[in-house]
Amino acid sequence: MKLADIVRLSLNSLTHRGLRSWLTILGIIIGVAAVIAMLSIGAGMSQNVQSRLSGFGADIITVSAGSTRAFGSGGTFTDRFQPGEPPFGQSSSNQSSSSTTSPTLTNTDLTAILSADGVEATTGIISGRTSVSYLSQSVTITVEGVDPSVWNTMTTSTVASGRLLESGDGMSVLIGSSVASGMFDQNITVDSPMLISGKTFTVVGVLKESGTGGFGGDDRTVFLTMDAARNILTSIDPSVFTSIQVKATSTDTVDATITSVTNALYASRQVTSDTKDFTVTSPTSMLATITSTMQTMTFFLTGIAAVSLLVGAIGIANTMFMSVMERTRLIGILKSLGTKNSEIMKLFVMESGIIGLMGGLLGVFLGFIVVGIISEIGFNLMGLGVRMAGGTSTSVAVVTPQLVVFALAFSTIIGIVSGLIPARKAASLQIVEAMRSE
Repeated sequence: MKLADIVRLSLNSLTHRGLRSWLTILGIIIGVAAVIAMLSIGAGMSQNVQSRLSGFGADIITVSAGSTRAFGSGGTFTDRFQPGEPPFGQSSSNQSSSSTTSPTLTNTDLTAILSADGVEATTGIISGRTSVSYLSQSVTITVEGVDPSVWNTMTTSTVASGRLLESGDGMSVLIGSSVASGMFDQNITVDSPMLISGKTFTVVGVLKESGTGGFGGDDRTVFLTMDAARNILTSIDPSVFTSIQVKATSTDTVDATITSVTNALYASRQVTSDTKDFTVTSPTSMLATITSTMQTMTFFLTGIAAVSLLVGAIGIANTMFMSVMERTRLIGILKSLGTKNSEIMKLFVMESGIIGLMGGLLGVFLGFIVVGIISEIGFNLMGLGVRMAGGTSTSVAVVTPQLVVFALAFSTIIGIVSGLIPARKAASLQIVEAMRSE
């Protein structure tokens, strides 16, 4: 029997069992669509995180007050957000063994960091949230105080209009793109007056959209000079910084610079890896931590989705067993005409493979629809997508060509494997017994 005949007979059999075949295919469709959705969400979120973190600059290191010892001396992304940790610039008399003893950063730390190997520049930053008013509308916004002479050389943000802050800008502000358009009913332009904690400031520049607004970036931030910010954020001690930004001499030496900065602070603050009261992070270390967590979550969710594929495989096996029972007499006739056992097996394996392939194709199509809906909901309703400068954007879910090929190959293999046992049963039937079957 030629391969073309086997394919024709398989398609003819599936066509005559129309409803049963479609119900069997439906199980594969649902399974493939679920796997496509889960994996694409994982890929999309990873791309989302990378796009957000890329706005920080790969050579920028951040030193923050406070640490935990649970994750070792290197520090992690979660070190900065431990429950029960006192606010920046404050200490606690009743701390647990995993929290800090003196969560503050001062000029002494700046000096120590600047002396570390691999450090090109360093600057202190203070930040807090306060009321900002424009045209009688008030919004609570993050305000950051920076030293323009250093910060301007370190920031990855660029101005869309106006200019960056200068050291003499005591009553001027630089605003992020989301502050300029989106947070207030009326867009804010250069030279517009703004009230910050009751004091009038003039906008001298608007930053381009960086896509990092939801990740501690510049889009939703108002920048002032350090002296102006200290007059606004009076709750922060005048000698304390909220964080310190460090620029490494090269992106290739960031890890080595983190180590040297950490050692310099150990010596300056007279702490050890067990008692350290600071955290050193970089976009690459944060990305590694988040990516690892997301990969674990994606793997878990994909495993759950794959259960439906297993159910679909059982459905294929059941359908093929029923097909063998219904066509026992036909099998006997084919064998009596000289059809080999291997050709009988190929006939039934071809049928189950076609079921798997058809389920995969339709599952991928359904998966695209589901991914589109998830992306639309995530971007428009939940703000999970990132719209980058220039109009490009990252999606909440991303379907790659490799994922489509994997889904089609996997569903086809599932179909073939599910049909092997029924095919062997069909091939092992004796001609006489098969011919007697009603």
